[in-house]
Amino acid sequence: MTMDFVLRLVVAGILGVLIGLEREYRAKEAGYRTHFLVAVGSALLMIVSQHGFDGMIGKEGVGLDPSRIAAQIVTGIGFIGAGTIILNRQIVRGLTTAAGIWATAGIGMCAGAGMYTLAISATVLTLIGLELLSRLFKNLGLKSFIIEFSTHNKDIPKIISSSLTKGEFMVVSYQMDERGTGDTATFDVTMVVKSKRKDDEANLIALLNDYEDVVVRRIE
Repeated sequence: MTMDFVLRLVVAGILGVLIGLEREYRAKEAGYRTHFLVAVGSALLMIVSQHGFDGMIGKEGVGLDPSRIAAQIVTGIGFIGAGTIILNRQIVRGLTTAAGIWATAGIGMCAGAGMYTLAISATVLTLIGLELLSRLFKNLGLKSFIIEFSTHNKDIPKIISSSLTKGEFMVVSYQMDERGTGDTATFDVTMVVKSKRKDDEANLIALLNDYEDVVVRRIE
């Protein structure tokens, strides 16, 4: 029985690593180590939930609910997933990774329960969703960019915003902070723009380089 439990943990760890490697390859917030630990931890708690209290079964006055420990896995994973989600200037990052961690926990629970076929099938479907679907539908939706630059001309941000709007971009928002006063004032600008084309970063750089008074600090 002990070796069967160990096998469940090993299977859960392998499946978790497979999902984590895909996230690691894409340089996401959680990699193979996080997914490995989530899968193994979920499998371990599932085993404890199922068999950890076998010695108490049948004793007078003792009532057991084997689902209670397993149910807490879902709650705990919610906190881990929330830690990978970042909201920056109206752009949400890490949501797919958080969903992947949640799915990995479910896969670990399946492996911990000895449901190997279901766990492997769910892993395959998760990898398809993460990798294949992103390739098939990569041209759908809008790509978000965060642009940070500085200028001494207060009117430049409005001019750039107008130029972007006339092109293939949609300006979601921009924020301008002033440093210094008078002729020495510097305006730090952060813009959030969206485009249907995924390779528009070069076009953004070219457009900003047309303005001599603009110093680009970051395009992400």
